[in-house]
Amino acid sequence: MNQTLPRKKRRFSLFPPLICTAVVLIAFLCFFSARWFVRVYGRTGFDSILYTLTASLGGVQSGLVFQYLLQALLPSVLCTGLASFLFFFLLRRNATGKYQSSRPRRFPSVPVALLLSAGLIVFAAFDVGLVEYISDQINDSDLYETSYVNPDSVEISFPEKKRNLIYIYLESMETTFLSKELGGAMDENLIPELYQLAKDNICFSNGDSDVGGFYTAAGATWTVGSMVAQTAGIPLKTPTEDVNKYGSSGEDFLPGVTSLTSILHDAGYYQALMVGSDASFGGRKPYFLQHGMDKVYDIYTARQDGIVPSDYFIWWGMEDLHLFEYARQELTKIAAQEQPFAFTILTVDTHHVGGYQCALCQPSASGETYDQSISCSSRQVAAFVEWIQAQSFYENTTVIIVGDHESMDNGYIERNVPDDYQRLVYNCFINAAVEPAKTQNREYCAVDLFPTTLAAMGCRIEGDRLGLGTNLFSTQATLTEQHGFDRFNRELAKASSYYEENFYSAK
Repeated sequence: MNQTLPRKKRRFSLFPPLICTAVVLIAFLCFFSARWFVRVYGRTGFDSILYTLTASLGGVQSGLVFQYLLQALLPSVLCTGLASFLFFFLLRRNATGKYQSSRPRRFPSVPVALLLSAGLIVFAAFDVGLVEYISDQINDSDLYETSYVNPDSVEISFPEKKRNLIYIYLESMETTFLSKELGGAMDENLIPELYQLAKDNICFSNGDSDVGGFYTAAGATWTVGSMVAQTAGIPLKTPTEDVNKYGSSGEDFLPGVTSLTSILHDAGYYQALMVGSDASFGGRKPYFLQHGMDKVYDIYTARQDGIVPSDYFIWWGMEDLHLFEYARQELTKIAAQEQPFAFTILTVDTHHVGGYQCALCQPSASGETYDQSISCSSRQVAAFVEWIQAQSFYENTTVIIVGDHESMDNGYIERNVPDDYQRLVYNCFINAAVEPAKTQNREYCAVDLFPTTLAAMGCRIEGDRLGLGTNLFSTQATLTEQHGFDRFNRELAKASSYYEENFYSAK
């Protein structure tokens, strides 16, 4: 006998399936988002994900957004639809039995859906390092209390004639791209020009070879994090209590920190930052402007200054061939001023995924498009350095070339780099004002570049340490060398009450 449920009761009976469907959708979204992130970026740590989700996303490459929608959001919706149909219609109907007169058997749709959701979320949490991140936040580190050197508490002496600084961040540039014979992981040397620059000048190497690099540590696995580490001697941590502390609108970006640009500002330097993308992306613009930077150039100022057309937007904004053209133009103007200058530039063509292949790129023997971008970047940087060396201001200018972090093109790395290979980030110091005590067998990371940069400019630093960093030109051991990278890296990843109390708030 057919029994019809009252309308009100039928509506109420729909609530559990609808709620469970929403939960399943969230679970699948977590699962596929985690899988997408790890497949594209690799395991960079949950701190980089948290920062990306909470900071300004203005200027993000549209291709990545489309890729995420296609490879994470769409599968989530499709799998949720299939699971809901299976749990709440097909299996339930079959298990109930259409003509049974006794109490029907019911498929446990809700418990199974919730169990599936829990499994997906747990898997995603482990996949992106969330569990490890939570563990780190529970354990407070005393690293800063014991090892942090406040730049305001030590004497930093500049030479009588202050040297200019040109600091070039190379997106995702690793010594991994050298040939195996030179200590890299490739069959052929993809960056011969950068190799020669490092060999002919100063390069701090982790081993016995002339050209080596530094470790990518926690809080510096993405561009803004590395920029903070290299200029302030500390990793970048996202506030746990107020995730908007850095402010996409530009307020409160580590106001308690004294950075390289803060020090140079107080010393009378004119400073400029140039990027080929939207400078606001990831909070780069507010960080530098709040710490002494005088001007920031990006895709929007390039349009205004006629470097590219008014509606131009390629890759992340404009490719590096326009960036270096722009840099030559503005450097010429800046160098004509009476005050010393510090000019910082960030390349973009070697960004993941696959890099950008500009008009200057040449075919690669491997067929990998990323190889083309890497090699093209090496040639363009060498040409830019050659131009700098031909300028009248070069004699009194220190040029520093460093990668920001390891490449996040995880697919490329999996195809070309052995799992047991130690990946390191590129560095080169040109026309430094001082000779290093030693350049080989140095173990260090991005935080050590803060005092090292000032030393390369001829500054004397009391104690040769700033932030968590050590002056590599000195004989002092870095914290990485003292504790070992793994232990030091674990301490960097942990929560720190000192960090929160002293860096998140103004002095």
